[in-house]
Amino acid sequence: MEKSSLASQPLSSAPARPSRLPGRFARLPELAGPGFLPLGLFARLPLAMLTVGTLTLVTAVSHSYAIGGMAAGAVGIGSALGAPVLGSLADRAGQRIVLLVAAVINTLAVAGLLAAAYLTPAYGSVADAVGVLIAAFLAGASCPQVGPMARVRWMALTTRNLSQSSANGGRSVAANRADLDTALSYEGTADEITFVLGPALVGVLASMVAPWLPLALAAVMTITLVPAFAIHPSQLAVVPAPRKPSAGAVPPGEQAAPVSPASRNRWAGAVVAVPVIAMVCMGTFFGATQNALSAFSAQYATAEIAGLLYAVMGLSSAVAALSVAFWPQRFSLASRWIAAALAMSVLSLLLLLPAGIWPMIFVLLILGIPVGPVMVTVFSIGGVVAPAGRMATVMTALASGIVAGTALGSYLAGQLAETQGPGAAFVVSMAAAAGLLLLGVLTWLVMKRKPQA
Repeated sequence: MEKSSLASQPLSSAPARPSRLPGRFARLPELAGPGFLPLGLFARLPLAMLTVGTLTLVTAVSHSYAIGGMAAGAVGIGSALGAPVLGSLADRAGQRIVLLVAAVINTLAVAGLLAAAYLTPAYGSVADAVGVLIAAFLAGASCPQVGPMARVRWMALTTRNLSQSSANGGRSVAANRADLDTALSYEGTADEITFVLGPALVGVLASMVAPWLPLALAAVMTITLVPAFAIHPSQLAVVPAPRKPSAGAVPPGEQAAPVSPASRNRWAGAVVAVPVIAMVCMGTFFGATQNALSAFSAQYATAEIAGLLYAVMGLSSAVAALSVAFWPQRFSLASRWIAAALAMSVLSLLLLLPAGIWPMIFVLLILGIPVGPVMVTVFSIGGVVAPAGRMATVMTALASGIVAGTALGSYLAGQLAETQGPGAAFVVSMAAAAGLLLLGVLTWLVMKRKPQA
């Protein structure tokens, strides 16, 4: 286990080379050290490839969309259940050992999935595919949670000197808050890039080479890039929690109030639950929009272009997520959430208007603008309210919320699209956006009621 003193030491003794990143983002390599940004980006790509890769492989070998969909669902369920477990283990034992073990197990699980898919003699019924479904579940459950772990590192790196700021002339609370906003806005963009790039890479490799290649590549990337991320010096900034962590975290720059443990526990539990539910709503928005776009594009072109339409929203969302780094500090997190979710709720109504592909492209481009800021803000709120020593648990729970919500949104929108058309399916997206707005207001109210005595 790393000693806590390591968290306050520089990550590298070598002279820092000037960053080529623009503006505030030039600060990120200085904070995390060389190589962290590309490692954190590409090491999370296998997770973005896993669900679609499993769907593509199993559908191809079984010749059954139903079995392929069930295998992809098994990956999602495994990821939703396994991610918080990996986060909790990382909080207790440290990120390095958890990520190293997860990388090995996941590589073996994906190899097992490939073997099970091709060695299953027949796919006459669901019972014949039990081995494939179990392997898919294990692959999802063991997938290394690079994105949430990276966010935990940024939070540690940007807050580790707050207690010493006054004493040793360190950076101010506001400066560290700006660094954290910059880091989390970058992370939101990295997620959007991989969410778009992963499925696209699967489609290209599976169609041009073979359906097994995307998962094989994902396994190779996992066993090479995840260990490199695990041992990167930035992991020294995250100190494993004691066995009995304190009941609640104190937001950066604030002094702990002398409240009773029971009161603080109730407050922390209530506030942590809200961003987790919000991420379920966000995932529901994603899943419903994807499915509704499939039905919509089938009316005007072919269902296969739905992924390209969805990528348009991902593009504007990624760019908007980067902009959060430049939002004024006086604009509180809860207020950001409300403002962005309100814009998202209003703009989602436009999904009902297009009567062709190009009008829908324009709507999706506009709709993506508030999506990225909402995601960045919810992750920021989760980091602020996470109980001390449980940061990785909360971050992985937020990521799991997106996975679970995506499955829920896909199911609900699929049912409506099948019976009533894409317009009805888009209503699920609108409801999810409205839910995010209501949860933003609830967060603002709960944060105001934080126990002070």
